[in-house]
Amino acid sequence: MDTDFRITLPLPAIDDPELRQRVQAALDAKTKPLGALGRLESLALQIALVQDAQHPVLREPQLVVFAADHGIAVRGVSAFPPEVTRQMVLNFLAGGAAVSVLARQHRLSLTVVDCGVAADFEPHPMLVSMKVAGAGYGTADASRGPALSDPQCRTAIEQGRRLVDTLPGNVLLLGEMGIGNTSAAALLMARLTGESLEACTGRGTGLDDAGLLAKREVLAQALAANPAASAPLQALAALGGLEIATMVGAVQQAASAGRLIVVDGFVTTAAVAVAAALQPEILGRCVFAHRSRETGHARWLQLLGVRPLLDLDLRLGEGSGAALAWPLLESACRVLAEMASFESAGVSQRGA
Repeated sequence: MDTDFRITLPLPAIDDPELRQRVQAALDAKTKPLGALGRLESLALQIALVQDAQHPVLREPQLVVFAADHGIAVRGVSAFPPEVTRQMVLNFLAGGAAVSVLARQHRLSLTVVDCGVAADFEPHPMLVSMKVAGAGYGTADASRGPALSDPQCRTAIEQGRRLVDTLPGNVLLLGEMGIGNTSAAALLMARLTGESLEACTGRGTGLDDAGLLAKREVLAQALAANPAASAPLQALAALGGLEIATMVGAVQQAASAGRLIVVDGFVTTAAVAVAAALQPEILGRCVFAHRSRETGHARWLQLLGVRPLLDLDLRLGEGSGAALAWPLLESACRVLAEMASFESAGVSQRGA
């Protein structure tokens, strides 16, 4: 990385003991048995701490789908051909994808970022072009060497930071699209955690048993081809993808700006894991939307020490799980702000 590249960004403190005590006391005083709203209460407390506010408000939530192609996809690691990345970007822009439907339902602003799709697109109000010079049409095949150079990876991270700086609101919901990107995420998990490829590698878009075995063989070649890429950003450049690197920058900027970050599935978890490997405090700003069916995701969440909100057997990506979890965040804030206390409602407390 260049000497002027800032690997991390400053993070505001989010664990104010006095604020924590006030918010917890307010939750405990609501007209319910102590702790009866379960994880909704801990979610409300987390949002309050991130926003440094006793009554947090979620404003103009931004769901961003980061899209890019992967050179390793030519090795048959996905059940779908690489051109599906381009086709799905068009589907997002036309409003026909699952995440498009869910974003409309929940009034989430949807942005699609071309981080390195192997195509050019006509201008569109929802589309942001952030191709990286020399890698604008996808990464190199990681099974034969580094997917990205260090400068290309740095540029993608910086572009993710700049993107978030232009978005309104105080919540970032992460989504992604890229044929082959569960391979990149599995490689990052294996390298960053030391877990076996078998534990990290799943069926992605629906590989059969033979396809899964072949995928693991290709990923083993990628690890062998990049033996020295062990530090987080080295691993990201050598094994990751342009959409994952751009997400790392977006996560860093969102955390630094005090935004709440809603993490979708396996691939978005990979981006957050890289950012958290550099600054563990980032995890406190993240809400993990769901536990996906992709092999490795449950284990990675466990290793990160986080608990997802939902478990719906999802494995779509796109930010679909983040969109589905969104109403829980709204509910947590409303309970904290609007639910009556025993005193204000004139309700007798237990043992009173």
